[in-house]
Formats: sequence, structure tokens, C-alpha cells
Amino acid sequence: MSLTEQVPAPVEWGQVFGDEVLATAILDRLLHHCDAISINGPSYRLKNRLAALEEASSVA
Repeated sequence: MSLTEQVPAPVEWGQVFGDEVLATAILDRLLHHCDAISINGPSYRLKNRLAALEEASSVA
């Protein structure tokens, strides 16, 4: 199973679920037997989208 998220810090999951205890319990069960991979750096989707917008504005 693969799970992706864009919430930058575990502390903010309490705001997502509206309950910090619930968020902690859910994350504990999800992360107990997993390998977490954190990918930092520029977003390729954002870079490609910005390039497409620049190209579209230069053509118009």
C-alpha cells in the first residue's frame, strides 16, 4: 500500500482531522510497520505547470 500526503508536519494533522488525539492514533497505526520516505525539493508538477503558463502567455 502506498500513502501520500502533503501536510508538512505531523502536528498539523490534528487540524486536518479536527482532533489531535484521533490524528495521533490514526498516524500511529499507519506508520507502525512502514517505511516513511520524505521527499524534499522543487515540485515537478508545479515547475511544468508554470512553464506551460509562461508558454501560453507568450503565445497570446
